[in-house]
Parts: sequence; structure tokens; C-alpha cells
Amino acid sequence: MGTFTGRQAIVTGAGSGIGAALCRALAGAGADVLCTDVEETAARATAEPLGARWRRLDVTDAAAVADCVTEVVDRTGRLDLMFNNAGITWGGDTELLTLDQWNAIIDVNIRGVVHGVAAAYPVMVKQGRGHIVNTASMAGLAAAGQITSYVMTKHAVVGLSLALRSEAAGRGVGVLAICPTAVETPILDKGAVGGFVGRDFY
Repeated sequence: MGTFTGRQAIVTGAGSGIGAALCRALAGAGADVLCTDVEETAARATAEPLGARWRRLDVTDAAAVADCVTEVVDRTGRLDLMFNNAGITWGGDTELLTLDQWNAIIDVNIRGVVHGVAAAYPVMVKQGRGHIVNTASMAGLAAAGQITSYVMTKHAVVGLSLALRSEAAGRGVGVLAICPTAVETPILDKGAVGGFVGRDFY
């Protein structure tokens, strides 16, 4: 990663996995990072060794996401990088998923990204620069059973990112969807449905 000295960045889902790695890379490149996570202790554990700031953030709360963006802009005058990374998964036979589980994954994986975009994009358009990075997955480019709800949400993230990218390019704002394959993170051991967990798929 090149120099990001002085860049203002927000990372959601920063308490572990890809989000924590993003924070380390950004801070190492000189960025000023706000590390956020639904578990405040996890956000703090990522941030403290980096000398970064942290706060608890539930990305399903649109007002809270907007407040994070406002905090950074009020303090520094701008927002350069928004990483919409927080996500959850369910793995198992689709007929075993409850409506509550369907709605939970939609709320975090789709609405959480929408909330980040809705808060950050107008700021970046106004300042004429910035970059939004949405964590999708290879599951957003292909289809696989037993992670049906996850696949659905990640396809949505890819679609949102591609559409917004085409609109934002002429306004000085970049938009990316990153689509990693399986990464050794805690998400692989969460979201079991009927005894099946993400690690079983890989």
C-alpha cells in the first residue's frame, strides 16, 4: 500500500478479520483511521496498538453510521475513505433459515452497506473526491447452496457498487467492491444453521 498520510478513513467491522487487517494497513500507510465494530472491545483492541480512534457501531443503525461520518468531517473537514466491511453469515440448508435470520443478514450485509454509502457519498460528492470500498465476496460473483442468504446479500453489494461506480466516476468519487475468497476469519465459525458452519463449505 502506498502513502495515505493524513487521509481520513472509517472502517466498519474493524474488530477482527478483514476489517482489522484494513485498519492495520491503513494506519501503517499513514491514514487517520476510525475503527468501528458492533463489539466496542474488539474495535478498541484493533485501534489501540495503532494509535487509532475507535467507537462502537451497529451498521444496522443508519443514524449511528451517519454520526460516525459527521464526527470525522466535523473534526477534520473531510472524509477520504469509507470501508463498508461489516458482515455476518448463515450457513446451512435454506429451508432451515428463519425469517429473523433472513432479515438479520439483510440488515447487516445490505442495509449496513447502504447506510455507509448514504452517509459518506454525499460528503464525497460535495468535496469532489473520496473512495468507497464495499466488502463483498466471491459469493457475490457466483452462486452456491447452503450459503444462500449470504450469496444473495453479496450479489446485492456487488450490484450496488458497480452501479454507483458508473455514476460516481465523473464526480471524483471512486467505488469498489472487493470480492475475496475464503479468508481465515471468525466469520467461518459463526452463523451455523442445522449444524453446518461456513468452515464446512470451504
